[in-house]
Amino acid sequence: MEDSKNISFSPLQEKALHIAPLWRKNILAWYKDNGRFTLPWRNLQGENAPYGVYVSEMMLQQTQVKRVLECYYQPFMESFPTLLALSYATEEQVLKAWEGLGYYTRARNMLKTAHICAQKFSHTLPHTYNELIALPGIGAYSAGAILCFGFKQNVSFVDGNIRRLLCRIFALSNPKMVLLEKLAQILLDIDSSFDYNQALLDIGATLCTPKSPSCLICPLQSLCDGYNAPHLYPLPKQSTLIPLELHLGICVHNHHIALVRSSKGLYHGLYNLPLLTSDSLTQTHKCGECRHHYTKYHIRAYIYHIDFKCFQTLNIFDEITLIPINELNSKPLSSLCKKALKIAGLEY
Repeated sequence: MEDSKNISFSPLQEKALHIAPLWRKNILAWYKDNGRFTLPWRNLQGENAPYGVYVSEMMLQQTQVKRVLECYYQPFMESFPTLLALSYATEEQVLKAWEGLGYYTRARNMLKTAHICAQKFSHTLPHTYNELIALPGIGAYSAGAILCFGFKQNVSFVDGNIRRLLCRIFALSNPKMVLLEKLAQILLDIDSSFDYNQALLDIGATLCTPKSPSCLICPLQSLCDGYNAPHLYPLPKQSTLIPLELHLGICVHNHHIALVRSSKGLYHGLYNLPLLTSDSLTQTHKCGECRHHYTKYHIRAYIYHIDFKCFQTLNIFDEITLIPINELNSKPLSSLCKKALKIAGLEY
């Protein structure tokens, strides 16, 4: 390794080197008393630990810990306890286990990863960074987390929580990720990387929150350049939801319901109510409406009952699958579909 005395550092990197000893000490001391040690993916041992960490990291993308913990992680691990078991599952089974968690591309990528690992790595996850990021759905952060928490390697990484924390510590409004990754590498505690990285995630999630951060009790307050104006670091991204109006048809015939299984897009592989065109609404009876948010869309959905004979005349009939109502619980339904069925009073 090149002698650090011969390396030229930027002022930010110099600051990181300067604060690193106290930074690590304060973080680990805080974690000892405040860490979220009961999270099941933090107590994994043995050869299956990388897989358990991988499942948690995929679920936690764009999703709150509480939701994953209460409803999804344990049932998924019971259904697919190993990467081998996941590789034998059907897409419908995996999507059903993921139902309601959203961002279903994550689930489909996990199934693809299981198949790739079955062929190339004997049903195990690879233990190098370059091999991990080559797998579907695994980026720089996820690869680092799997290496650190699953394979116990001394690596740093930057997720959304750590990005916000570093931006405030160094008073950075909109830094490039490559800079944050360099700072994270300098600050890394290589003697306790597992606890250190878990502590960073916990501080970002519980103290250094996007809104109303708990600066007064933060163990890093004395080191923070953004302490007096945390809302400026980083600058919030401006996002605008796109309004979308949908007309959904509910057609029940002989204890079967007409559904469409999406073959592409965000709902790929999920069952949805068929979309009705405006010229077909005269043959329907409106039974309710709801609002729904999904990714960048603000959806206003109108729900209609439609007679089977009328339904057969619609152009979409060839795409329809008639599902026995008593089998709906075994099918992966979109959240919007489940919400609409509830509004329509359909019990299954």
